[in-house]
Amino acid sequence: MNDASILVVEDESLVAKDIQNRLRKFGYNVPAIATSGEEAIKKALEISPDLVLMDIRLKGKMDGVEAAQAIHANLNIPIIYLTANADDSTLERAKVTGPYGYLLKPFKEKELKTTIEITLNKYRMEKQLKQSEQWLTTVLKSIGDAVITSDRTGAVTFMNPIAEVLTGWKQEDAFGAAVTTVFNITHEQTRTLIESPITQALQQGVTVTLPERTILIARNGVEIPIDDSVAPIKDQQGNVMGAVLVFRDVTERKRAEEARQKQIEQEQLVAQLEKVNQLKDDFLSTISHELRTPISNMKMAIQMLKSAPSVERGQLYLDILQSECAREIELINSLLDLQRLETASYLTVLVEAVSLQDCLPSIIEPFRARAQEREQILQINLSPDLPQLNSERASLERILAELLNNACKYTRAGGEIILSVRHKSSLPAPYQPGSDTVTIFAVSNQAEIPAVELPRIFEKFYRVSGTDRWKQGGTGLGLALVKKLVEYLQGTIQVESNKGWTTFTVELPDLAIAPEQQI
Repeated sequence: MNDASILVVEDESLVAKDIQNRLRKFGYNVPAIATSGEEAIKKALEISPDLVLMDIRLKGKMDGVEAAQAIHANLNIPIIYLTANADDSTLERAKVTGPYGYLLKPFKEKELKTTIEITLNKYRMEKQLKQSEQWLTTVLKSIGDAVITSDRTGAVTFMNPIAEVLTGWKQEDAFGAAVTTVFNITHEQTRTLIESPITQALQQGVTVTLPERTILIARNGVEIPIDDSVAPIKDQQGNVMGAVLVFRDVTERKRAEEARQKQIEQEQLVAQLEKVNQLKDDFLSTISHELRTPISNMKMAIQMLKSAPSVERGQLYLDILQSECAREIELINSLLDLQRLETASYLTVLVEAVSLQDCLPSIIEPFRARAQEREQILQINLSPDLPQLNSERASLERILAELLNNACKYTRAGGEIILSVRHKSSLPAPYQPGSDTVTIFAVSNQAEIPAVELPRIFEKFYRVSGTDRWKQGGTGLGLALVKKLVEYLQGTIQVESNKGWTTFTVELPDLAIAPEQQI
């Protein structure tokens, strides 16, 4: 910075001229020399130099210290004092003006040059630092987030206006106070105090974020939902010098999120209602058709019965009436059972110890005769060590009966049906009833269901395309009822169909027997 402008204030003309020559030799510009304090102030205001060399002892009413005070009050420029000697009181007065240095007369040329260069460089760095500080302060004051900074002890060193508004603290009141006093936070639900994030950042030297649902309790007791983060402030050596806390009021965001959530819930509710209405319409349409068909057949049989030409013919129509009545009753009972199971969460499972070795034969026997009549092969594979199963006997029997009925209905003459029952437990034998034991029932038959049909196989009234409903009969509710019964017994059911076989696999756990059901 050799092109700097320097004002020389010296009442000794020869000394002043000598200093001017030396400065010009160094490459500095010396636009003026002042010999008194009043002249120094006037010329400083006119030329606004980069530096002032000020002799403390000046002739006249104003000495160099007073002149320096006046210049410093109007211009932010560095001042170096020149003095041959000065008493302690004068030096104390000089310190108040914040001089950048002192040169004792007589001084050497190198000493003069070094002092000026150091002063100008120091002033330039301080000016840049102040500009950066002013820029940073302006930015922090103008941003929309609240900002609090602290020193390494956790004392507040800065608050921007947003932080003042949210905390209820003015910077002048908060300055030097503990951050934990100014920034008081708690959890919205548990109402427990949350550890100060600035304390964590200072101790751990890492960035810290607050948990969700954090509430800031302002000085006046107002609670404000916020989110924030805290980062440590480190020097070039990595030492923690303080921390900066940035936080924001998220009240409006929470309101928007809550409003959006309500909107989503309303949309979901509307969609569910629409789906329910559609299901209701479909159900009513289907059930009206299913109920109407047997009734129509019965009406036709009654009309034909009235004009039956023979007893044999009349018996045929009576058989039709009996069959259609049974079909109607079966449909209504199945619908009532499904309705009951729709509210299974409100029902109590009547758990009892079911002996599979005793109850399975009575379930299987009717289907042995049916399979023999249809020239089907019914194979039973029971594990020899089947223990008792804690479950509801009536529901278990209904599940197996429906699956076996379905297998017999759709297996061709000469086809094979297999019922397998086995036990699975995570405990070593002998098996003990409990939550870790499962009984597996598998019903397989030689009839393959297309893969595209499998996802709908448990739907109400759904029948696999290509089957002859009149020939096979049934309500189309059997498998839907089985699935509901399995879920009611807290079990699972799966279906697989490939290579000409279809297998329904049911896993039922041991259920706990309620005290009131125990004898």
